[in-house]
Amino acid sequence: MNRWLIYAAFAGIAWWWWSGSDRVSGTLAPDGGLVYPGYTIAPLEEFAIEARVLSRKDYRHDREAQLAPTDLALGWGPMADDGVLGAIEVSQRNRWYFWRAASLPIPATEISSHSANVHVIAASPATADALANIAVDDRVRLSGKLVEVRGDDGWRWRSSLSRTDTGDGSCELLWLEQLEVL
Repeated sequence: MNRWLIYAAFAGIAWWWWSGSDRVSGTLAPDGGLVYPGYTIAPLEEFAIEARVLSRKDYRHDREAQLAPTDLALGWGPMADDGVLGAIEVSQRNRWYFWRAASLPIPATEISSHSANVHVIAASPATADALANIAVDDRVRLSGKLVEVRGDDGWRWRSSLSRTDTGDGSCELLWLEQLEVL
């Protein structure tokens, strides 16, 4: 009988660990600021997009996962087209979005300017729940604010504000207020 209790305890711990029920979301302060436990979040710019989800990666073990456990690689315009995407392989790892193609279906500059890796901070439990259900190939409408985050210990994470940048620092850091699957 004790053996079954141990199995049940391990099953419960495993369920809790993987269920995502420990997700934290932010709130809007009465003064219009953004509140998240242990962090100061400053809005930089409004953000809204209709895009196709090219890839999705969930994180649990890095510091950024406390705020943004999900990254979405998004494509719009030509990067949402089946013909173009059929020739491009998309992947994500270590908070980066990668693409490769045996031959380019469109110029590399168009690929870069019509796709992005977006680190998503849920502004509410409802947006966290909606985000949990997003899958590759979903067409979505996202809106919120691009932000800069500062930890109480001085740590900093800042969104890109450009659609033509690439490489380190080119990802968007989104305070997600609304999410709709189209």
